[in-house]
Amino acid sequence: MKKIAAGLAVMLLAVTIFQPSDGYAKKTSVAEIDKQLKQLQKEVQEAKAQQEKAASQTQEAQHYKNKTNLNLQYVLQQVDQVKGKMTEISTQISDTEQSLNVTATELDKAEARVTSREEVLGSRVRLMYTDGAVSYLDVLLSSTSFADFLDRADSLKMIVDQDQELLVQHKLDKQTVIEKKQELEGQYAQAKQLYTSLEQQRSLLKEKEAEKQELIAFYDKQIQESDDLSEEQDEKLVKLASERSALETQKDKIKAEEAARRAAAAKAEAARRAAAAAKKAAAAASKGSSSSSSSSSETGYSGGDGPFLLPVGSARISSSYGPRTHPITGERGKVHTGVDFAVPQGTSIHAADSGTVIVAEWYSGYGYCVIIDHGGGVWTLYGHIRKGGIRVSSGDKVNRGDVIAESGSTGNSTGPHLHFEVRIDGKTVNPMPYL
Repeated sequence: MKKIAAGLAVMLLAVTIFQPSDGYAKKTSVAEIDKQLKQLQKEVQEAKAQQEKAASQTQEAQHYKNKTNLNLQYVLQQVDQVKGKMTEISTQISDTEQSLNVTATELDKAEARVTSREEVLGSRVRLMYTDGAVSYLDVLLSSTSFADFLDRADSLKMIVDQDQELLVQHKLDKQTVIEKKQELEGQYAQAKQLYTSLEQQRSLLKEKEAEKQELIAFYDKQIQESDDLSEEQDEKLVKLASERSALETQKDKIKAEEAARRAAAAKAEAARRAAAAAKKAAAAASKGSSSSSSSSSETGYSGGDGPFLLPVGSARISSSYGPRTHPITGERGKVHTGVDFAVPQGTSIHAADSGTVIVAEWYSGYGYCVIIDHGGGVWTLYGHIRKGGIRVSSGDKVNRGDVIAESGSTGNSTGPHLHFEVRIDGKTVNPMPYL
């Protein structure tokens, strides 16, 4: 929408300024055209200021985008690390749960064994309490000799001691299983707590990741808007340059008509005053016309077979017109709007045809650039001129084959060459059929 609005505004301005009728040329004075030229120059300055602002915004947004990308990569690494730790803790929790199940089974078995043996020992203790010394006395009195009596007494003591030791060991076994269970439950609780903490950390990192992605999208939008603005200003600058050229042409025409009228009036006055003076004036005019005719001859620079001269002669073409992979950005399918001639730094660049220079300065990605208006909506563009290599100025009239600049590598360029374009009504076309 911005481009359409800008284009309509420029078109309306052009319609307002220019009327292709002789009557309008007669009504418009040189002073009015100068005023319009001054207004155009102001608009050119504003467009350039907007272009510089857009370039600055693009550079700033790209800087912060790169910085945010680095931060995003760091966050993603942290996310991967936390995910790895969570996997380890999850495995640890699973193993601990299995160990707890095994320990619970062992504890149940140990408790069953202790209970069973406690019942046996309890029965024996109850029997001893019931029979008391009679039982022991019966055993001892049943001895056949004193030696048998001593053996029976030792055996009874051993049985009692073994029962007591067995009871103590079972209690220790049960206590060991309980302690092991408590330890595993502590490890399980600690692992669950750590897993919960890691999960919270992962959620925070995911929020940071989403935040960085939103920032990158925001900077991408800023870069796109700045690029669109820069492109709009490029188009506007070219249109303003074309309008300026048309005004200059109209101004020259008015001046020429006024000069012609003054000359005719002077000639008529001289004729009335004296025939001799008229003859003398006619001879001077004839001599001036002859001199002008001889001085208007074009240079002898040669070119190809098309209507335009080759701007740098028969140089090698390093990149043709049409879609290609951009040598700097790597973008595929980007249309190359002209033809690149591979020539050394400082090679003379010639005007492809006669016309009026409408741009002779730095021009966005073209670097130092010259644009010539050949009339009828036909322009030629010469880009990547070296610094200080422009030999013409805006508004200059150039002849076919005139040296207008020297080749270089300014702007978006990977090496010395000439970028040459042909534009019809502001749109680029393949230059080759014209050369």
